[in-house]
Amino acid sequence: MNNENQIKTTPFNEEFCNLLMFRLGHEFANSNDTELKWFWCDGVSWFPSHNQLTKKQVNDSQKIITEAWIGKDGQSVYQATIHFGRKALSNYAKDKSLIDCIPELESESEWIEIDIENKKVGIKLN
Repeated sequence: MNNENQIKTTPFNEEFCNLLMFRLGHEFANSNDTELKWFWCDGVSWFPSHNQLTKKQVNDSQKIITEAWIGKDGQSVYQATIHFGRKALSNYAKDKSLIDCIPELESESEWIEIDIENKKVGIKLN
């Protein structure tokens, strides 16, 4: 399977990244942090650099590093590190959707860590 076909069939895909974008925007809007409250997300790239989408690479690193467009205008480029929890690793290995691995809206868990100064965001999947 070539890289282009692998990208099309991986669970880390456009549908997952679009839902993640909406969830991030919702969490920012409902944040108690006055600075984050006005942030929104205009996208999460489903085309990470390098060859990060292989099952072996995801299993070994337990993360994918990509880009997200975040900020008050939704246009600042952030390095987005998607950390895979146990369920996400299992789903990825079985080619199952990652959508149900995104924490629920307004989750009690702190699944988003953002560093505004260095333009980095960490996202923890279940």
